Amino acid sequence: MNSDAATAEKSTPNLETIPEHVAIIMDGNGRWAKSRLMNRIKGHEKGSETVRAIVRASRKLGIKYLTLYAFSTENWQRPKTEVKALMHLLESFLKKELKEMQDNNIRLFAIGQQERLPENVQKQLRETMALTEKNNGMQLNLALSYGGRTEIVQMARSVAEQTASGKLTVDEINEDIVARNLYTVDIPDPDILIRTSGEMRVSNFLLWQIAYSEIFITDTLWPDFSQEEFYGILSEFQTRNRRFGKVNP
Repeated sequence: MNSDAATAEKSTPNLETIPEHVAIIMDGNGRWAKSRLMNRIKGHEKGSETVRAIVRASRKLGIKYLTLYAFSTENWQRPKTEVKALMHLLESFLKKELKEMQDNNIRLFAIGQQERLPENVQKQLRETMALTEKNNGMQLNLALSYGGRTEIVQMARSVAEQTASGKLTVDEINEDIVARNLYTVDIPDPDILIRTSGEMRVSNFLLWQIAYSEIFITDTLWPDFSQEEFYGILSEFQTRNRRFGKVNP
């Protein structure tokens, strides 16, 4: 983590300028487990506890949208035993957290190729989303079987089909049309992108949406990512000058 964020780590963010949307690449579960001579699955299990803590902290602060990169399209290439365990953990998480989401007015939403998930996981995901659909305190977006390039390809196909059918003209295609054909339709772009574990890449995550997101990289492995460090990042975000390509008055 950079020195500014480390200095801010113990501070509490200003609730009047809390970001609307925070996106997180949750990385480091496997390395966390390996460093403790544990099975990688133990790292994922510990990581799910961190998810719970960060969701609670986000809801408490008033963040409206929290998007977590839970499983990428590339993750299907992992060993079958690990993928199976991850799917089981996901199904269990959806079941266990339903009551908490209901109690805290949190809506669950998923982005990605949900049809590639095992049928039992799809069923639980649909059920949890349906039961929380009317909640409006915070929206928790899980990126599942998600890839930014796949999302853009799907958007291009959708726009092409609409153009071919006469619903759109070429001149009508603009940034708003593109955004409305992404998985994240009606979700504002992230104000912040956080990546844990120190890796310096975005890993095919929200490639269109993070165009002007403030990026924070921390060396902390996801299972060790704390509420205090999260608060520190949010506090540093509040000191940044976001110009969006413009010049300050």
